[in-house]
Amino acid sequence: MKVTEKTIQRFINHILKELKSQNLIQFKSKEDVVQKRALAIVKADFERERELDEEVNSMMDDLERQNPGGFQRYKMFPLLKKRLAKEKGIVL
Repeated sequence: MKVTEKTIQRFINHILKELKSQNLIQFKSKEDVVQKRALAIVKADFERERELDEEVNSMMDDLERQNPGGFQRYKMFPLLKKRLAKEKGIVL
């Protein structure tokens, strides 16, 4: 999934604002430091998923070369991605 950094930042700001307004969190550091750290974590997670997608596409290319003809990429992609994510401990 392609998401811009600006969208991620708005998402993080909204979540932190809601948690703060409901008195569910108190910041021990400055709020902007927390936002930057949250942004780094979320961006890293999206990067891991992008790398997973690349690996799945590579595996599908190999499978397609081995099994020409009736190979259906759109059905195999989610299955392979789910299996690899589980093996690597990635939450989708």
